[in-house]
Amino acid sequence: MRILVIEDDLDAANYVIKALREAGHVADHAPDGLEGYALAREGGYDVLVVDRMLPKLDGLSVIRSLREQKVETPVLILSALGQVDDRVKGLRAGGDDYLAKPYAFSELLARVEALARRRVGSAGEATVYRVADLELDRLSHNVTRAGEEITLQPREFRLLEYLMRNAGQVVTRTMLLENVWDYHFDPQTNVIDVHVSRLRSKIDKGHATALIHTVRGAGYMVRDSAR
Repeated sequence: MRILVIEDDLDAANYVIKALREAGHVADHAPDGLEGYALAREGGYDVLVVDRMLPKLDGLSVIRSLREQKVETPVLILSALGQVDDRVKGLRAGGDDYLAKPYAFSELLARVEALARRRVGSAGEATVYRVADLELDRLSHNVTRAGEEITLQPREFRLLEYLMRNAGQVVTRTMLLENVWDYHFDPQTNVIDVHVSRLRSKIDKGHATALIHTVRGAGYMVRDSAR
């Protein structure tokens, strides 16, 4: 998932972002309400994590403004204000969930993932990708080929998920860096080649039909070469 954390407390933001990335997600940070609003308006995020008390534009105003602009990205509000009236105000402003500080990261992650599942279900987006006999379940994180379970590291799962989401299309190194690694630098780096090689060894080794293909000079593609 791509998650935007709008939080002015840098220590808190760094903690959440680091933990989200370790859980296998792409996480961006905005230190104030105006920057957060601008990033969120651009779209592309699965969930927004918004602190209620923000400089320049408070969290509830950010959410109201996004909803007025028809941005429907699910929002988890974080706040030190945990009374019933505070939660009601947050939800009525357009928030989808409300988590009072202090909180355990495990709960924050569970709530973020629940919001993402809800969005996937309502938007009708596929939760299971299939290419030939390869199957990836986005919700359970299960991957199988020919019925046999394959164990992937979080980065490998995200890489395969992105390739399968774009099955039959060339995915460039720049696209992978931005959507799987959240990097913006020289696409000639070999970090992608190393991970694709490892992924191939798990997905294609021992099978007559290769599914992960290199498109020389362009990037990579997942497709059923038997067709």
